[in-house]
Amino acid sequence: MKRLILLLLLSMLFIQNNNSQNIIPLDTTHWQITSRSYIFENLKGKDAIYMRGGLAVLKDSTFLNGTIEFDVYLTERRGFPGIRFRAVDQGNMESFYIRAHLPGKPDANQAAPVINGITPWQFYFGPKYSFPYEYKYNDWTHIKLVINGDKAQIYMDYAEKPNFSWKLVHPPKEGAIAIGGGGLAPMHYANFKIDKSKTEIIDFKEGKREPIEGIIPEWEVSDIFEEKLLDDPNKLRPVINSRTWGRKIQVEEGVAANIARVANILASGSANTVFARIQIQSDRNQIKLFEFGYSDRVVAILNGEAIYRGNNRWQSRDYRYLGTIGLFDAVYLNLKKGNNTLLLAVSEDFGGWLVTGKFPDNKGIRIK
Repeated sequence: MKRLILLLLLSMLFIQNNNSQNIIPLDTTHWQITSRSYIFENLKGKDAIYMRGGLAVLKDSTFLNGTIEFDVYLTERRGFPGIRFRAVDQGNMESFYIRAHLPGKPDANQAAPVINGITPWQFYFGPKYSFPYEYKYNDWTHIKLVINGDKAQIYMDYAEKPNFSWKLVHPPKEGAIAIGGGGLAPMHYANFKIDKSKTEIIDFKEGKREPIEGIIPEWEVSDIFEEKLLDDPNKLRPVINSRTWGRKIQVEEGVAANIARVANILASGSANTVFARIQIQSDRNQIKLFEFGYSDRVVAILNGEAIYRGNNRWQSRDYRYLGTIGLFDAVYLNLKKGNNTLLLAVSEDFGGWLVTGKFPDNKGIRIK
């Protein structure tokens, strides 16, 4: 009997030691910390880092496939703690974060890529990229990610089955890992672990998204310029004539085109605007309704003349307004017979640099 008890104790000790071997200490030896402030402390029995904003980047390590686990201490304060992984550079990676202040809501969390410095959550929204979850406050929440190829899954609080599955946007490529400081609210993190041998994806069920019928499939995009050049509608022609062209973007998921695919806002200084262009061939003089969407702001220009200005930025219309992309604006286009040039000057702050549009009635016109 004593021998059996000894074997059980040794077995438990082996399991504990094996688990602890995977834990990466949260210290400056293993992490490069860029947050505004941080401290190391023990919170409810866990050795933790308390971060305000910024990131902690894991040193001397890259990640492609495997399992990542960590604990985050949540309060009711508005915050966005999470993780970034497969970071091939400062502006391109995958990410998952939680909206701690939105328990049970459809957007209680967010899976989204970072593309050329922009996290386009205003495009990647809905059941394909988030799920409702009731968070517990003033306690630790456990998050586990399993990543393999172009698939990822989330397990919350030691769930036996994944709470959420999604397709990753970037092609699979090894990159860095970082945990986030929570955005507006500081956050505690603890028990960070990586196991590259555990890559099994189970019961993968991706959320669905309905494409928009009749959407314009492709836009031509200009070089980047400063938004202030649009201030005077009487001086638009020199701005238009000085642009360079040649880059094209396709609509993704049948919803919108992501301008960040071809324009790098991180490398552009104060410039944050491009022209998205289509050519409309009309068989006669006629007026056509054009429905469109954009993020964050737009000036619509038909044949060199400004015809519309709009703001779809986060919180631009009320304090709950998200600024997600959709066909929420419309304008009547006074088309001449022959070729017409429609420009949407789209400016970006954060959340997604996006453009989309369609003609509900395309009789008598053709998009070149």
